[in-house]
Amino acid sequence: MIKKFLPFIVVFLLISSFSIILFDNAAYAQISLEEAISNIPAGSEKGEMDQSAKKGFLGIPGAPSPNLMIGFLWAIWVGWIFSTVGAFGGIMAGVGHISIFGLGDYAKTFKTSAPELNKLVTDSIRVSNQWLVGLSALVSSISYTKQKRLVSSLGLFLGLGALFATFLVVFTTAGKVKFSQYQGFFGLIVFIIGGFMIYEQSPRGQRSKKEAQAAVKSFEKTIKDKKNIEDQGVKTLKWNIIKTEISFFGQKFTFSPVWAFVGGFFISAIASFIGVGGGFLYVPFLTSIVGLPMFVVAGTSALSVLIGMTFSIFNFMALKGVIVYWPLIGVELLGVFAGSLIGPRTAKYIPNRVLKGIFIVLAVYLGFRYTLKGFFGINLL
Repeated sequence: MIKKFLPFIVVFLLISSFSIILFDNAAYAQISLEEAISNIPAGSEKGEMDQSAKKGFLGIPGAPSPNLMIGFLWAIWVGWIFSTVGAFGGIMAGVGHISIFGLGDYAKTFKTSAPELNKLVTDSIRVSNQWLVGLSALVSSISYTKQKRLVSSLGLFLGLGALFATFLVVFTTAGKVKFSQYQGFFGLIVFIIGGFMIYEQSPRGQRSKKEAQAAVKSFEKTIKDKKNIEDQGVKTLKWNIIKTEISFFGQKFTFSPVWAFVGGFFISAIASFIGVGGGFLYVPFLTSIVGLPMFVVAGTSALSVLIGMTFSIFNFMALKGVIVYWPLIGVELLGVFAGSLIGPRTAKYIPNRVLKGIFIVLAVYLGFRYTLKGFFGINLL
């Protein structure tokens, strides 16, 4: 029993150790924020600041004050969507922080007059997204492990690749990315992935997915007949550094741990840059390159994201001094926890094609929306 949950115990201990460093670094981060605020021109016009205004996000005078109840409810959705499809938790967290709470437009007002504050708010949004995804990934990983719908060896190698990538991205982009750049690339990457998933649903894209399709049919039949899914869940048949073989509902799947490590590196590099977990990239990788069915992908993606997010948050906050707005993050974490408990329990009743359809619709819409707004200033509802 202990061995089964060892990865989660290790991550918990790492998070506990990192939290001590995070709080020690809080004073330094606050000084940086105060310096950025002091350099803003006084006034009430765009790009200026009234120092006597009511404090809002990050304690900044005149900044938006997010509604905590809306934050809690939105976070339930964030936790549910991530734990259901193994993706879009960070992106939906970003939608909330950027658009619903108005932090994106607020950061843009200081693009010219106070670029330091613009970048501080941008980094805070990125890390806030990661806190929500990290908790959802932890809860989801445990739930999917119990259901035997998680390939732990694959998730761990993807996560190891992510460790190197997050370290690289944090030290090359923290404090250097303007909000418009962040928003534009956020949308562009999501849109490209959505297009790739549409291709995968075509007859040509489905030709190489025979094993996954067979496993999906067997899984859905087991659910329909109300039988125990754990009996035919993920089993490791052969493991070595060159090739690993698993079975799921009577079908065999193979992957290379080495290529999983490489894939995890590049996926996490992109994900850390835009401040999300990377599930929206892990899912296409696991379905298209590895060839796994969606019913296994969500849990495996969650474990990979958990490892990457743990170290990304640490690097951003402990080593680069990025701060988050704890009143909002606190209630959002409660919502994410609730949504992440519900997701794995409801996902098994949703057909495989519907899960992919949800992924594609969200990717295309959000990709268009944030690409147009970030690069061209066009606001698509």
